[in-house]
Amino acid sequence: MAFILFTDIMSSERLFHQRHPVLIGLFFMVVLTVLFFGGITFFASTLLQNKTNYLLGVSNSIGVIDIKGVITDAETVLADLESFRKEDGIKAVVVRIDSPGGAVGASQELFMAIRRLSREKPVVASMGSVAASGGFYAALGARKIVAAPGTLTGSMGVIIKFANLEQIFDKIGYQSQVVKSGQYKDMGSPDRSLTEAELTLLQELINSVHDQFVGDIAESRALSVAEVKKVADGRIFSGEQALQYGLIDELGNFHDAVRLAAQLAKMSQELPNLVYPPREKSGLLGMLLGKAPQQLWEGLALGTPILSYEWDGRASLAGH
Repeated sequence: MAFILFTDIMSSERLFHQRHPVLIGLFFMVVLTVLFFGGITFFASTLLQNKTNYLLGVSNSIGVIDIKGVITDAETVLADLESFRKEDGIKAVVVRIDSPGGAVGASQELFMAIRRLSREKPVVASMGSVAASGGFYAALGARKIVAAPGTLTGSMGVIIKFANLEQIFDKIGYQSQVVKSGQYKDMGSPDRSLTEAELTLLQELINSVHDQFVGDIAESRALSVAEVKKVADGRIFSGEQALQYGLIDELGNFHDAVRLAAQLAKMSQELPNLVYPPREKSGLLGMLLGKAPQQLWEGLALGTPILSYEWDGRASLAGH
């Protein structure tokens, strides 16, 4: 009797599999999905715990923070600066900058946060290949700025770009209808040119934000506004030229910046311990755990009209 019952059950299972293959497949997909995201959650909690606890036991050290690539968001660097500010074991901070600049708001946030930290602990900005426009702006918050002789810096200006596809749209017969609440609501639309009134309005905006940049340069570098305006026309400088104009303090490399930070903090070691925030995870895991990949976000940002402190040269000095 038991054997017959078992046989009937097995037959029923085979019949169910044959009649409902899609349901079986969906069931296994759900199970695999739950296991996958369960593993992701476990790794995420481990990584977050490590990021929170990486400063445990740190003493008499120098923190190092990197600002690399186009500046689109300051949130991660702001959090790292705040962690170093609160940690008594971090005696000084070196901010390593290799960036052509980026969004105005994010660049100003970095400048203000670095300046706030430098009022409590020595902060030295170390410029890499490029530290221009918003990258230079961020460096202004430090007590001292160190650059290589061939570092590209400066580009003290503001820019905003709008794509004009009007002629292309005309050729393909594309037309748009716009309903707007105000005269300037569709300003910068790609299907038409800017009007004279819009150009005037945008220039006033650019001038206002540029004046903010000039004022912070003058205050941070102990220069007059007139002196800054002579060179704040978008031009770039080598590190050597920047030193002549009083825009940086010393010529040197990253290790020179570390030594300078140690001196300002009155640290006894010639080679102090360096502490870096945990690096972002890359690949699929990094995409799932963190924000959008930096390169993708930068690509999107470059195609979007945005008010920028950014050098658009896309180059660096190369020795051959």
